[in-house]
Amino acid sequence: MIRLLIADDQRLAREGLRQLLGPEPGIDFLGAARDGDELISMAGEHRPEVILTDLRMPGTDGITAIRRLTARAPDCPIIALTTFDTDEYLFGALEAGAVGFLLKDGDPELYLAAIRAAHRGQGLIDPQVTRRLVRRFATPPVRGQGSELTLRETEVLRLVALGRSNAEIAAELRIAAGTVKIHVSRVLSKIGVRTRVQAAIHAYRSGLVPADEER
Repeated sequence: MIRLLIADDQRLAREGLRQLLGPEPGIDFLGAARDGDELISMAGEHRPEVILTDLRMPGTDGITAIRRLTARAPDCPIIALTTFDTDEYLFGALEAGAVGFLLKDGDPELYLAAIRAAHRGQGLIDPQVTRRLVRRFATPPVRGQGSELTLRETEVLRLVALGRSNAEIAAELRIAAGTVKIHVSRVLSKIGVRTRVQAAIHAYRSGLVPADEER
């Protein structure tokens, strides 16, 4: 069972997530916080294994909560919920330690996949988030970065940047999923980042993936 805690300041959003995720087999729904302060308090009480949180909340916002929770419990992955039409908080969440990003009006199946992936120690990013995040925020390509990667590691990084899961990368490169996990860990270490989202940004900034390349 995956011990899941969520946070969103909008009641309808909380109820929607509760109805979507609460009955799901394999998920132990611990509750829903209304803001960052309540999320931090509930996390200390319930010790979740995965957290799903909105970024824009009154008082203590999602980014501050992510930063504090990551410092206290670095092994608990946090997935950020975002809306691109208004949200300028993405890099803050990235730097704070979010392991994944989902659109608030995204595919419900992707929510479940992201939660399970986070529980396995893998980040999952909505492909729309990766592309639009990079288009909006990434600096122009800087050539020559990432040259310390092997050819296979470079291939893996490119696919991570396109939003592929470990299973999809394994199928595309015809290698074992466990081997992909090892490659991803090595890539993160070599380029000096903590999460797949940060790795994706690195790939776009280094020119490995054009900003307009599709999934």
